[in-house]
Amino acid sequence: MPPPLPTILSDPEPGMARLAAPETWLGAWETSTDPAHCRDLDGRLLAVNSAFARKFGRSPEALVGTSVTELVHADDAASLLASTAELNRPPHRTVSEHRWLTPQGIRWFAWEEAALKDSTGAIIAFRAAGRDITRQRLAEEQFHRLSSAVEQSPVAIVITDLDGRAQYVNPKFTDVSGRTLEDLLDRHIEVLRDGHPDEASYEKFWQTVRSGGEWRGELATRRQDGGTVWESVKVSCLRNPAGETTNYLCLREDVSERKKLEHDLRQAHKMESLGTLAGGIAHDFNNLLAIINGYAEFCLHGTADTAILQKSLREIRTAAQRAGGLVRQILTFTRKTEVKFTAVDLNQLVRDLVKLLAETFPRTVTFNLELPALLPPLLADQNQLQQIILNLCVNARDAMPTGGTITLDTSVHDGGIAGPNSVAGRSYACLRITDTGTGMAPEVRARIFEPFFTTKQGNQGTGLGLAVVYGIVESHQGAIEVDSIQGVGSTFSIFLPLAVRQVLAPAAAVNHDFPSGTESLLIVDDEDSLRELLVQTFRRQGYKATTAASGNEAIDVISDTSRHFDLVLLDSNMPGATGLQVMKVIRLCRPRTRVLVLSGHITPETRADFQHLGQRDFMQKPYTLDEMGRRIRQMLDNSQG
Repeated sequence: MPPPLPTILSDPEPGMARLAAPETWLGAWETSTDPAHCRDLDGRLLAVNSAFARKFGRSPEALVGTSVTELVHADDAASLLASTAELNRPPHRTVSEHRWLTPQGIRWFAWEEAALKDSTGAIIAFRAAGRDITRQRLAEEQFHRLSSAVEQSPVAIVITDLDGRAQYVNPKFTDVSGRTLEDLLDRHIEVLRDGHPDEASYEKFWQTVRSGGEWRGELATRRQDGGTVWESVKVSCLRNPAGETTNYLCLREDVSERKKLEHDLRQAHKMESLGTLAGGIAHDFNNLLAIINGYAEFCLHGTADTAILQKSLREIRTAAQRAGGLVRQILTFTRKTEVKFTAVDLNQLVRDLVKLLAETFPRTVTFNLELPALLPPLLADQNQLQQIILNLCVNARDAMPTGGTITLDTSVHDGGIAGPNSVAGRSYACLRITDTGTGMAPEVRARIFEPFFTTKQGNQGTGLGLAVVYGIVESHQGAIEVDSIQGVGSTFSIFLPLAVRQVLAPAAAVNHDFPSGTESLLIVDDEDSLRELLVQTFRRQGYKATTAASGNEAIDVISDTSRHFDLVLLDSNMPGATGLQVMKVIRLCRPRTRVLVLSGHITPETRADFQHLGQRDFMQKPYTLDEMGRRIRQMLDNSQG
């Protein structure tokens, strides 16, 4: 930058200001590489240097006489007039920034301006020297926009150092978490640790980001008010111009509402799927009831042939067991349960579900099972796995309007799978469901996993089935592949991680003996016939049995501590006092008495309430008498050990 602007102290010809030579006006700025100009009191250019002329694409001579208002952006004309007014006041110097119109477009200039005076001290002109600050202004505006976006972002943003210590948090993070940057620093909180379920997960996260990768996941974070928030979390590296990682950027978006909607969507689709089976289930139940009623009437009419009576009773028992299995399947589909990953025998699950489907699908649809004898257990949520099989089989049925064959086969797949969930060295169980239906065109195949996309006419489908299947497979860290040929059929291949590399042991032989005993039992159940059946059965085996027909009656009996009971059979759902209320009285009056809770349907919430009272023994209705006898004997023997 040249030296400060000199002030002209004399003018040999005051009245000839416009005719003076350029160097008279610009002084040392005449040869400067920074643009400079001199204008009269009316704003017309008296002189410009070469740098100014180059900026505006004209010769210095062509610019002389031009009004600066023609060169300044219209929105900045008022600002220019204000700076001119300031030059007329002591100390007759000012600094200003304006936008000017150049052949290259609008440019920002910063000007240092001074008034020029004649020998009498009268101001005769204004001289300005400046520099192009367009790049600086754009950078400042960009920085302002970015900082505003970060500060006002609907996503919680955290910037940490390489050790995970917070260096910046935006207001959204403070709103959601209730913690400020000062809190994180003062309390040495590992902000990137929030939500990871265990140390193994946290360590895997660090391995990813320290290797330069981007980590993504959904974490359940507990807040200071005790509530839980589901967040979609992304952590990536921030690098300097040399490519070195200097910080970590963490984005946390609240997805609690989406998780709730996904849960509700799955539950709604479970009910929709069950609706497709309702007609077949009703038909099958009616058949079972007809068998039970028919053989019961046959026995009531009387016959002297013991073999015929025993055969009739066996048929009744078989039909009742089939009905009980059907009820359990219905409850499994409709029950709202938390996702719980356990070791699942995939082959047995397929057999059980196909048995149900075979009884409810049209007789023109046949099932073919190709299941290996020894298959390692699958790591999955059984309830969701059932939904996968049901949805794919229902789709296969709909693709075969005139009938056909649905083949289900399982196998072990060693090696990688398609998609981001592939893990080197992991083994997967592969379930293939193949139909002999109409198949799919390529354009349909490309869209089948889109929510609400369906080729079914009218209200025959919502288009949610395969979207739900895809979501379940993704949540299990698996993959799904589809092969389809029009006119031939389709194959859906599901790959899900195995639990361990071991085979399931063959099922142990079932003991059908009803053990005897001499202990005292209290049977609490509001169903008269069932209560009487249990009393007669246990007494026949040597037990001493007492009954209570309601929760209130049970409380009266239990409260009489003069009466001794070794074990209580407690129905969970009764009129008056509930099974849970009776349980509380038992724990108060007889804390050492064993209890077996019986229920046709117990919700996860109710089970948790019982477990909170220390209850661990439950039995699902319907049950066989042999099962009941063995379970009671086992509980009594364990309590004596």
